[in-house]
Amino acid sequence: MTPIWRRIVDLSLFLVVSVAFAGAQNSPRQLTLRDTVDLALKQNVDVRVSATQVTEAEGTRTRRLAALLPHASAATSANLVKNNLSIEGISFPGIPMTVGPFAYYDFRIFGSQTVIDRQALHTWKASERQEEATRLSYQDTRDLVVREAAGLYLQSETAAAEVEAAQSRVETSRTLEKLAVDQHDQGLATGIDVVRSQVQLARDQQALLVAQNNYQTSLLVLARFIGLSPGTPFDLAEKLEFQHFDAPSVEQALTAALAARADYQSLLRQQRSLKEQEEASHARNFPTLGVSGNYGTAGRNFSAMPTSGGIEGSLSVTIFDRDRKGERQELESRADRLRAQTEDLARGIEQDLRKAVLDIQSSEQQVSVTQAARDLARRELTLAQDRFHNGVTDNIEVVTAQDSLASAQDDRIAAIAQSTDARAALARALGGMEKNYQSYFGHASSSADRQKEVKEP
Repeated sequence: MTPIWRRIVDLSLFLVVSVAFAGAQNSPRQLTLRDTVDLALKQNVDVRVSATQVTEAEGTRTRRLAALLPHASAATSANLVKNNLSIEGISFPGIPMTVGPFAYYDFRIFGSQTVIDRQALHTWKASERQEEATRLSYQDTRDLVVREAAGLYLQSETAAAEVEAAQSRVETSRTLEKLAVDQHDQGLATGIDVVRSQVQLARDQQALLVAQNNYQTSLLVLARFIGLSPGTPFDLAEKLEFQHFDAPSVEQALTAALAARADYQSLLRQQRSLKEQEEASHARNFPTLGVSGNYGTAGRNFSAMPTSGGIEGSLSVTIFDRDRKGERQELESRADRLRAQTEDLARGIEQDLRKAVLDIQSSEQQVSVTQAARDLARRELTLAQDRFHNGVTDNIEVVTAQDSLASAQDDRIAAIAQSTDARAALARALGGMEKNYQSYFGHASSSADRQKEVKEP
């Protein structure tokens, strides 16, 4: 091969690779439900804010614990002193009124340790319970984000299904318009039949444009929620599909739901924290015992600085403190509020659980009914098309059958979406949605997802 042909071949290969790479760069990302949830848990603002609250609770617990641990400090000083002896009551003939100035240095270590302080002890335990409650609230926030991410993904799936249905209706309308034109050319149809088919095609094209806009809008909302830039190109890797699901018994699932719901358990931890705060308030009546001391050297010359120090114990008892009554009133009010919130949440969890089970059963029946209605509508359209093709009637029956089929398709899409959303609502009601959400959706995991599931404990 001559050098010029070799250069031409190399240049062609370079152009092919460049075009292929550019196409790969511009192709939209295929986003699965699992990808959506993972991105939401990493980048959603609610999760990030809730994580800072956990860190703040950890810092509060550490500070409360510090009151029970030893405290140590070191200090050094350089002093220049001139004393007035008359102030001290020293006044004799021949003795000067002032002494000094003279300098001395002091290097010393101070330490203290609380021996008995029940108020500080219960305050620290209360902060531990509060940290546990904050961690559970953080987990509940993650579960809520998973629920909302799944809901937004479902909305986009529904919008994509509506686009697909609208496209199929446009194709059908084009076919029927061609049939009307052919029938008119053969003298088997009138001009109004052609116009009627063209109007139906225009209506279906308009519906397709609306469906496409709704789909793109749903992707914008989804991108914002999972922390992607609104201009990021991506598409859904999964389609809206119906999956049968056996709903559990409410009576059997309720106890497990209360134990698994992070928001309910967080309220219980808050009640325990409040109990410890009440103990801390009561402990203000008890004495506190502490030990403190110091050790160091002091003198005027660095070469001769004798050591000195001391240790002391202190017992402190509060005799009168009006603040205790107000604090007790505050704590009792908080306890009543928490009990009311906990009881109401328990009723709300049971309500959500029962509603989700009812919705699953009802939506599955609706899917069966709408499936049958769609099949009948398709059959009706075929028969109407045959009658018009054979010149038995005009295409009014065809247009009516098209409208019936469109309505049946929309009803089936809505029923499948409702069934999927009911499964998501059940997952939320049962608790632990972040761990278990995939078992409530019928989407098949990708090979990478399956490998990740095998590696994860």
